[in-house]
Amino acid sequence: MKTLKYITFAAVALVLTGCNFFDSQSPSAMDAATVFSNVNSTEQAIAGIYEQFGQDKSYRNRLACGYQGMNTDVEHGSKNSGRADWNIYNLNPANGDLSTANGKDPWGYLNSAIERCNNVIEGIEEYGDTVLNTDEKKNETVKKMRYLLGEAYFLRSFCYFQMVQLWGDVPARFVSISKDEEGLKTKKSDRTNVLKQIRIDLKKAAELMPWSSQCPGTAANYTGRPSKGAAYALLARVDLAYAGKGVRPDSWKNGPVFLVEDANLRQELNTEVMWACAQIINNGNESSKFQVNYEDIFKKICADETNYYNSEVFWEIAFADGNRGQVLQYNCTKMDKALGGLKNNEGGSSNSSVTIVPTLYYDFEDGDVRRDVTMARYIWVYDDGSEFNSSDRDKIKNVFPGVDVDNHEKFLYQKPSNVGDWFANKYRVEWMTRNRTGNDDGINFPIIRYADVLLMAAEASIGGIGGDVPTNMYGINGAQCFNMVRTRAHASTKELTMANIQEERKFEFTGEYIRKYDLMRWGILKETLENAHERLEKMNKHEGDYADLQDTVYIKFKNVGDIYSFAAGIKGFVIDSTFGLTKKEKGEPAYKTGWAKGNIYESSSGRHLAPDNYMLFDREYPERLNGRQLWPIFSVNVGQSEGALWNDYDYVSGE
Repeated sequence: MKTLKYITFAAVALVLTGCNFFDSQSPSAMDAATVFSNVNSTEQAIAGIYEQFGQDKSYRNRLACGYQGMNTDVEHGSKNSGRADWNIYNLNPANGDLSTANGKDPWGYLNSAIERCNNVIEGIEEYGDTVLNTDEKKNETVKKMRYLLGEAYFLRSFCYFQMVQLWGDVPARFVSISKDEEGLKTKKSDRTNVLKQIRIDLKKAAELMPWSSQCPGTAANYTGRPSKGAAYALLARVDLAYAGKGVRPDSWKNGPVFLVEDANLRQELNTEVMWACAQIINNGNESSKFQVNYEDIFKKICADETNYYNSEVFWEIAFADGNRGQVLQYNCTKMDKALGGLKNNEGGSSNSSVTIVPTLYYDFEDGDVRRDVTMARYIWVYDDGSEFNSSDRDKIKNVFPGVDVDNHEKFLYQKPSNVGDWFANKYRVEWMTRNRTGNDDGINFPIIRYADVLLMAAEASIGGIGGDVPTNMYGINGAQCFNMVRTRAHASTKELTMANIQEERKFEFTGEYIRKYDLMRWGILKETLENAHERLEKMNKHEGDYADLQDTVYIKFKNVGDIYSFAAGIKGFVIDSTFGLTKKEKGEPAYKTGWAKGNIYESSSGRHLAPDNYMLFDREYPERLNGRQLWPIFSVNVGQSEGALWNDYDYVSGE
């Protein structure tokens, strides 16, 4: 079960303005010197940073819930029928789903978290006395204070990197407002200024924080708080982004450019990636985090496994059990119609806003276990079979043997979805160990895991997108790292090339909000999405690579008893076999008894993958795939900045 849950305490206020995270004197009653010379009150201030992640329109139900990272060639944001403006690269600066008149939005919360980090860093460094000068092995208090300082540096780096990913150029404000009253007027600056400081800060964080098993107090062996491994892993991610490409205000119409024009610096960045990854890969305890079974990674997340060395996750945003966080309900298959029938699914909605672009199904190599973990071609239903077939009871009896159809017995089953509604499926309510009773399921949001370290090392070893090969591999074999990930997935080994890396990261991380930012740093988001739409059109029409597909698919169910059921005795059925889905299967199955059939491509409303029904971007304005791959700074934030903030590209407030 989860141990320490910072986001439980939604009432934690501004740093130094009152919180009661521990049973000790509130920081509001103390001055900064008192707060930051005391471990307990300093940890309360740290709690105030985490509290920003759990707010409405922060990670709780926006940044971890399908509002960022959409759309890509493999992920489709289906909210608002797939036409929500943040999905199709047409985000309005005044968008009401992401911003509010009072500025309580992702921009506001991330900036607030950064300001709180600034306060903690300055407070510890000014008033922590012997923090950096005492032998921590001989002084437990110093050890804890050093960790908290490293944690603050890590959290500031994470928040700033998230801002760069979302908005590109942002204000570089690494000093608190209390130290610089003009800080609120800091102008938006080149993102490289932020990335340079993040590199410095993450190396400092790695120096200050020990490995997870040696972290102090409740931070030990806990995925909800960072450690040395998390700092190294995030540093590698930052370096690859820094060495990659991006759209700039003066070049967005022509496409991405290298953030770093100097090839020597790009080589330095790739070398640092190898160094950071090597710290993890060459550490026996850390390397043991790589899970043997791919599915287990996500089963453990859903089951609240937060023991660091039982998890592949280096660090995750931790939410309170059932009180905060809607990760599962946004990132799962539909299950609203299975309340009280599906295991752990007593109440709450399932927004299920992320669907998987169906061409991905055919990209996976045969036997790759990641395919069926990643996508669900069904929704869960609990009724008397009416949702499956509302008029023909004999067909229900044929497909679901053992059900008392004549007396309308309710049972649990997986209803096949049309091809446009294959949902993300790495988070499943039936994998939880708690009963879900509302929208806030409390499942943690993983930020970075071990497979990413392996694939980043592999990418950096060949010089990344620029081919700037590192000067030192630090004993790491990039091809070996690359194929470790494939072997776990039961996929064949491949040559290590940039094209194969780009495909492999797609297979490994679909549905984890990584793909969009990969495509952006490689400078290929626009061309990849345009190609994805062309492939979807061919799939819809069954042309080219999809010429052998057919509209009709046959399904056979398997009675699994009550292993997925909310209560004993509820009969459950899962999809056991399909025919007509692959390119090799034509016509109908040889023996048709017990099979159900359906057209997964078309309904009375038209073709599900038709361009007007399934949009990855607004094809009337394809140029927006460059500039508008970044979010605009919201109108309320621009308006309150006294001219320090503005929107580039072609964003205009209200359009």
